[in-house]
Amino acid sequence: MKMISWNVNGVRACAKKGLQDFLKKEKPDFFCIQETKAHIDQVEVDIKKLGYAQSYWSSAVKKGYSGVATYSNVQPLDVKLGWGQKEYDSEGRIVWSQLPEFDLYNIYFPNGGSGEPRHLFKQQFLKDLNAHLKKQLASGKNIIVVGDYNVARHAVDVYDPVRLSKESGFLPEEREWFDQFLNLGFVDTFRHFHPEAKNRYSWWSYRELARISNRGWRIDYICVSQGLVKNLKSADILDQVEGSDHCPVVVELAF
Repeated sequence: MKMISWNVNGVRACAKKGLQDFLKKEKPDFFCIQETKAHIDQVEVDIKKLGYAQSYWSSAVKKGYSGVATYSNVQPLDVKLGWGQKEYDSEGRIVWSQLPEFDLYNIYFPNGGSGEPRHLFKQQFLKDLNAHLKKQLASGKNIIVVGDYNVARHAVDVYDPVRLSKESGFLPEEREWFDQFLNLGFVDTFRHFHPEAKNRYSWWSYRELARISNRGWRIDYICVSQGLVKNLKSADILDQVEGSDHCPVVVELAF
């Protein structure tokens, strides 16, 4: 089973840059996108499903902002657009698909870089997410959390760790949150297979033309709970794929 997660930075824009050709080549069983910047009724018919039997969209109340969508050919047992906290659900940040083998969380984590109010919003989101996931894990569920986490964990995960240590996404409290998240019982699948990899990033600033010189951040992840580690077969960053300021990340599991 192949799963791909990608912040497409606008699904309509990405569709014009080869999104469907990418899917025909990779053929993921689950395709999770973040930052759709659209409601499902705003997009063309082919984007609504992208060739999949099922698609589930969580869109922000604010048009052209945030949004996530999960595509698959598998009928979930249940799908929730969030976990019931209005302040997050109204921003279209979560599609939670409950499947027989695992629960899949497709999440677009908040960006806290625009000022103190959004920084505090992001920190509360991170805290509330861990509390929610802790309860779900305690119930015995296997969980996969994919998405744009908007947090880099280690110095090796950003191109200039000293300068960026005061930037949202690489602040000490955010890195501490990531440790707490993994300590709940999650594994960073890319690091599981590539523990020593350097200069591997998933986001580059358009404004700074950063992709040309690989001045990036690794902020897009697929993390799995400990019960799924035995099912992991591979994980990677598809950093040669263009179409967004982020690139896709992929994992393969066997059941």
